[in-house]
Amino acid sequence: MSLMKYWPLAGLQLRTPRLELRMPGMEDLDALAGLAAEGVHDPAVQPFTAEWTDAGPDERAQRVLQWHWRCWADWQIDAWVLNLVVLQKGEVVGTQSIGAKHFAVCSEVNTGSWLGRTHHSQGIGTEMRSAVLELAFARLRADSAISGAFEDNPGSYGVSRKLGYEHDGVEVHAVRGKPAILRRLRLTRARWDSRRSVPVEVTGLSECLPLFGVQTKP
Repeated sequence: MSLMKYWPLAGLQLRTPRLELRMPGMEDLDALAGLAAEGVHDPAVQPFTAEWTDAGPDERAQRVLQWHWRCWADWQIDAWVLNLVVLQKGEVVGTQSIGAKHFAVCSEVNTGSWLGRTHHSQGIGTEMRSAVLELAFARLRADSAISGAFEDNPGSYGVSRKLGYEHDGVEVHAVRGKPAILRRLRLTRARWDSRRSVPVEVTGLSECLPLFGVQTKP
């Protein structure tokens, strides 16, 4: 009860027809770290700008834990990252994040995610991103959401295309010592609303709004 009083994000939940997204507890983080240890993607490619998966199984697991703990500790109203664990039928299958800087002024969010390799190509990525877009646009009243994917990551790019994102330019990143082109993508609230198809139930949000920089209930 005291945790909910001082950290209401612990009670935030998003539900879709197949998935539950929530702030992870320690058991959830243990399961998520185990997924990372088993593998997140084909080792021949690197889909992340941070290259956190270029490590042995134990170190990958530790990096997952450290990232979640760091985001909890560093949370500020003007710079926040909400990392939600994704469950299907009670099993942890991956994680979906949504973050923002100066949200009260800029009204823009960014998203990121990964799934355990055995859970790829099942439509889970589209459904879990739909959940946080519902949170962003319908509940927090964001104006836009941004994402990005390297040219050799058709899975992430495909999810964005399904959800209505539009091309927003390119960036060049150094990945494994070589240049890699990242396609920036943007989704406006109007375009999201016209393509909205996944029903999402959001609970436990009202107490969290001040932490997102939203002072009144949308």
